Amino acid sequence: MEPFVRRLEAAAKKIKADLVIKNGKIIDVFNGELIEETIAITDGTIVGVGDYEGVTTIDAKGKFISPGFIDGHVHIESAMVTPFQFSQVVIPHGVTTVIADPHEIANVNGTDGIQFMIDSAKDAPLNIYYMLPSCVPATPFEHAGAILSAEDLQPFYQHDCVLGLGEVMDFPSVFNQDPAMLKKINAANLLKKKIDGHAAGISGDPLNVYLTAGIKTDHECVTPEEAYDRLKKGMYVMLREGSAAKDLVSLLPVVTERNARRCLFVTDDKHLDDLLAQGSIDYSISLSIKNGLDPILAYQMATINAAECFDLKTKGAIAPGYDADLILLNDLESVDIDQVFIKGKRIAEKGDFVVTENTTSDVSIPNNLLNTVHFKNFSVEELQLKSLENAKANIIEVLPNKIITKHIVEEIETSNGFFQPSIDKDQLKIAVIERHNQTGNIGLGIVKGFGLTAGAIATTIAHDSHNVVALATNDYDLHKATEMMKDMGGGMVVIKDGEVLASLPLEISGLMTANPFAIINDKLMDIDHALKEIGFKGNFNPFLTLSFLALPVIPELKLTDLGLFQVKDFKHIDVIL
Repeated sequence: MEPFVRRLEAAAKKIKADLVIKNGKIIDVFNGELIEETIAITDGTIVGVGDYEGVTTIDAKGKFISPGFIDGHVHIESAMVTPFQFSQVVIPHGVTTVIADPHEIANVNGTDGIQFMIDSAKDAPLNIYYMLPSCVPATPFEHAGAILSAEDLQPFYQHDCVLGLGEVMDFPSVFNQDPAMLKKINAANLLKKKIDGHAAGISGDPLNVYLTAGIKTDHECVTPEEAYDRLKKGMYVMLREGSAAKDLVSLLPVVTERNARRCLFVTDDKHLDDLLAQGSIDYSISLSIKNGLDPILAYQMATINAAECFDLKTKGAIAPGYDADLILLNDLESVDIDQVFIKGKRIAEKGDFVVTENTTSDVSIPNNLLNTVHFKNFSVEELQLKSLENAKANIIEVLPNKIITKHIVEEIETSNGFFQPSIDKDQLKIAVIERHNQTGNIGLGIVKGFGLTAGAIATTIAHDSHNVVALATNDYDLHKATEMMKDMGGGMVVIKDGEVLASLPLEISGLMTANPFAIINDKLMDIDHALKEIGFKGNFNPFLTLSFLALPVIPELKLTDLGLFQVKDFKHIDVIL
């Protein structure tokens, strides 16, 4: 019997459903209430909510049943694992669908990177949809590994998993009607595809221009006032709780029963160790409830709101005709997950991934994704920053658990005509080395707020162009750390007195590894221990914070391979005054 007919027969009770789940309290996301009825599932689709019999029965007595959670905006590459491994990490946390933007790997490997992510997602049990990278490179003020035009992106729209155009972070190009950017936006609009926003620091008339272009979401709000402004103008507001940017609690006051349907949860960038220790969207729900949000509203934001935002007509609810992506919960407020189902199949139970089929992806990794760190050899002396005695400097001050920074001016220490990092003043040297085209570009700056007392750290995860970014208390360890990036083919490293304390090679584009997530997590634990050895005592992730210091679209001050960048005026400025 044809699946469509079988589903109708089961809905009409002419045949038994494949599976029924009885006695649980269902979260009705449409009416915002709990109901107690039987869920009937056939061929992975919910065919009825009422009184049904099934070939297999699950007694959910004492449990709550939620639609599967949806992460409305995530960069899988930030977890440093392949899409297949990512599935095994987030599904036990109730995430059954993600809207991913592969612009990290696209900035390194262009269309080859996008194709790899699409191919890798095909075998994954997780529902993975993509928004195509709109800004590769993110701005003209840095060098990435690729340049993507509207013509390069066009063929990818034929894939069912591609929903639209990813976060448009180059606002000046929209405001000034740059032809290349307008081509990308027009192509998405003509195909009636979604367009994600990235409206950091934008308000008033500029925001009107943004919305007129067809951009309808924003995950960059950091205050309730910003969020309210966007809701008032018809945008969807994404409440972000990632590893570096934690804005959820500060934004919660804007959410009310009247506007909640325009709000949803996202993680954006979340490291593997944080996903394993804290969770994903489940953590956002529990954190929201702890901070006073009505539980049913929180579950709506995690399910139907995200589905409606991206026009996923069969996701986000427990109702006939919807995919059987379900979560059985022991407790509603703590989001204590017992079992997770995707299209009617049990995928996770009691925090463990339980799929019995092959759990390794068959997708091979193209060679050009495996050798991506190329820069000219340079000496320690080339990392020196010229300065006069008693000089003052423009300094990047990091804010814990924020990706925005402060632009401060302080007096610095010098030695033999060069800037001298100061542990006492917490003024350290930061460098960005172009690693795609061997241009020889090295951007140098001064950063405050990390509190390191020795050594250096370096990584090829440097949003969004993903050049080498390194931070150090001295030039020799800084040089060693950057050289290690070339030797490892990318990744993360902690150096002290010229010795490697801990490292994590990321062989795929310098962003991800094909190794199992458990192995990666162990190496991340080693890195955490090594960070303590070089004096780090902060309550934030230093590598993730470092990775955003190279992103010249987030206020106030950042560093690219071309030098220190002032976001407010969108221009490079001198380090030393």
